[in-house]
This record gives sequence, structure tokens and C-alpha cells, in this order.
Amino acid sequence: MTTLTLATRWNPIDWPLTHGPIPYAVLAAGWGSLVLLAFSRHERWRAPRLFGALMLAGTLTALVKLGVDGWWHPFPEGTPDFVLRWIAVALSAISLVCFRAPLLAVRRRLLATGAAVLVLLMAASQVNRGFDQYPTARAMLVPGVQALTTGKVASTVAATPGKPVEELWHAPPGLPAKGTLSTVTIPGTKSGFTARDGYVYLPPAYQANPRPLLPVVVLLPGQPGAPVDWITSGAIQETLDAFAADHQGLAPIVVVADPTGSPFTNTLCMDSRIAKAHTYLATDVPDWIHHNLQTATGRGAFAIGGLSLGGTCSLQLAVNAPGVYGTFLDISGQDEPTLGDRGETVDKAFGGDEAAFDAVDPVHVMARQKFPDTAGMFVVGANDPDFRPMQEKAYAAAQAAGMKVGYQTIPGWHSWVVFRQAFEQNLAWLSQQTGLIR
Repeated sequence: MTTLTLATRWNPIDWPLTHGPIPYAVLAAGWGSLVLLAFSRHERWRAPRLFGALMLAGTLTALVKLGVDGWWHPFPEGTPDFVLRWIAVALSAISLVCFRAPLLAVRRRLLATGAAVLVLLMAASQVNRGFDQYPTARAMLVPGVQALTTGKVASTVAATPGKPVEELWHAPPGLPAKGTLSTVTIPGTKSGFTARDGYVYLPPAYQANPRPLLPVVVLLPGQPGAPVDWITSGAIQETLDAFAADHQGLAPIVVVADPTGSPFTNTLCMDSRIAKAHTYLATDVPDWIHHNLQTATGRGAFAIGGLSLGGTCSLQLAVNAPGVYGTFLDISGQDEPTLGDRGETVDKAFGGDEAAFDAVDPVHVMARQKFPDTAGMFVVGANDPDFRPMQEKAYAAAQAAGMKVGYQTIPGWHSWVVFRQAFEQNLAWLSQQTGLIR
């Protein structure tokens, strides 16, 4: 009776996909299907055919590895080993179907194809478990958006020296319980950069009159990735609404911007031969915010943050545009912008000019210049073998440059388990640094 009652209350769209019974059921069904594909009592199914199918799968996997990480190379850090393993499993199922299909009647071919689909579903499920990109089916859906509120109100409340906004503004009756989410197009007016649509979160307090002049947090996705990732996989709207509920409707305004222009393009967040991504993020995005939103102003009220490539970008903007962003949140970023290795990066972005790269590389900049008025937080997965050493190096460089910085580890590796918690756990810190709360 209890099970039935819970089943009627649970919405399937909220059932967990990365833990609990569903991924394990998919795992069992997938492995069972692979076994059925691999072994047969058909008189013409012999070891050479099985061996040939597995050899084809291995060859295809090697070609995928060579093509993606060698020729195409869209991801600087390369394809994770666990992803390649599941690609190999998926290709094994496809190869087995191809080798067995000529031996089967039409109905059995359909059954074999269905088994291969289950193996593909298993592989996709396990990759999703690794990155925790979609913890539920709901995370695949973009929440409802509405038109951006651009009008200004006549009366505003701003932070003053020693007093954050929270101590000077009080929520009026009838304040909405939740903030709003809008899609926006932020043009590359000065940079010429073509970005994908971004998102703006406005907390409940933004709807009030008088309106508090709220600080701004610019968030950047990783690569591959898109601004929508922070909305779906990152669930920042829920996190910000919960924070606002505890602070009289107050929360930072969050602008999710696009640093790359496409999922597989790496602009390095620099002005280079690739794109003028730095100008876009340091000039075009802040200019758009000032023109379209009523916010607090000055570097102290503006923070930038991001994950993976976006984390690297946040540190770059903090040291190369310190007059714009006074605070940064670097989640699982690298110690330097990269297309894969230093030589390739310098060659493609700066025509081989090492000095031009060093002039804007954050570690080199911090070695030459002090930033006593900049605050930053480095966060990385405790079990991340690749990005944790790089975060530690960048953190040490920031300390040496006189920044007010902290370093945190969260159980996990390079996944949304870490990225979500990093933003949630540091939202109060960001709000303190930007003058919203004490």
C-alpha cells in the first residue's frame, strides 16, 4: 500500500536517473542484451564471427579516439577514459548486430536491434551518471521563461559603505515568491563576437518599488556546453529562489553568457585570431547589462564565475579586466587557457607569438601584477585527477598576487555533482563580496 501511495505522488519526470534503481535496471538490461547478442547456438555463429565483430568494435573505437582527440580535438583535456569505454561497449553491440543480422530471420533481426538499442541506452545512462548532467528527466527541460523586465523604477536602494543592501531595504507586501528567468540576446557590439542566447535571472526583489540595486553575477558554461546548461543541469533558478526566500526576496542578478559561440568552439576567452571573446565578456556583456537592467554599479558589485573552461575564463577576466569584475568564482578551471597544448594554442591563437599569449595568460599576469582588491574562490572536485592540480597551481598564483582567495574541494570529479554544489555553497559568499548581505 505504501509503495502504491508513493508511486501516485511521484512524478516520473523527477525520478532519479543517476542513482537509485533506474540506472541499475538499465545497466542490467544492457549487459543482458549484450550477452544475448554475443552468444548464439546458431550453427553458422562461430568464434571467428564473434571475434570479427569485437575487432570491428575495437577498430571503430580507436578511430573515434583518433578522430576526436587527434584530428578534431574539440576538447582540450581529451575524451575521458570512461566515456571511451562506454563508446566501445555501444559499438560492440552495433558490430554484433551487423555480423548476426544475415543469419537471422526478420523477427529475430528486430529483436537483435532492440537488444542493441538497450545497450546504447545503457552506455548513454552510464555516461550521464559519470557527468551527472541530467540527474532527472526534468533537468533536460528548460524552465518557463518570460519577457525580460527592462523598465527602471524611480526610487532605488543601494548599499552604502559598511552597510549591505540587506540592511537598508525591506520587502514590501505582495512581493513575488520566485524570481523570473528570461532568454536574452547579448550582441557583440564592439567585439563582433556572435554569441548564442543567454539567460537572465531577476530575483523577486527586482520587481519591487523602491527597487534595491542588486549586484550582478555573470556565469559562463564549460566546453562543450551552452548557457542553458546552468539553467537545466545547474538548476540555478531553484538555488537562487531558495536563497531569495531566506533574504527578503534578495539575490544577485545572474546573467548566463556565452563565451564560445558554439558547443565545439574554444575561443580561449581571449582576443586572438580565433575571436574577440575577451572584449565580448569584458565590454559587450557589461554594457548590455548597464543598458538593459537597473543594477548596482562598479567592480565591487560585479562578479564573474564559471565551470571548466568557464572557470578558466572567470580567472582570466578577473586579472585582465579587474576594473569590471572585482570577484570571481573559478569552478574546476585550468591553470591556463589551452586548445590542448601550449604550442598549438600559441600557434593558432597568436600566430606563434609566445609573448602575446603570456601577456594575457592569467598565471603570467599574476606573476607581474598584484590584485589586493580582488576576491576569488577556487573550487574543484576532490577526486579530479586532471583539474585539481591545475586549480592548486592557479590558487597559489592568486595568493602570491595578493588576492583575497579561498580554495575548496567537493567530493566528486569533473561533473555537475561538483559544479552545482560549488555554485550553491558559494552563493552566500558571492553575495557578501558584492555588497548584498553581510
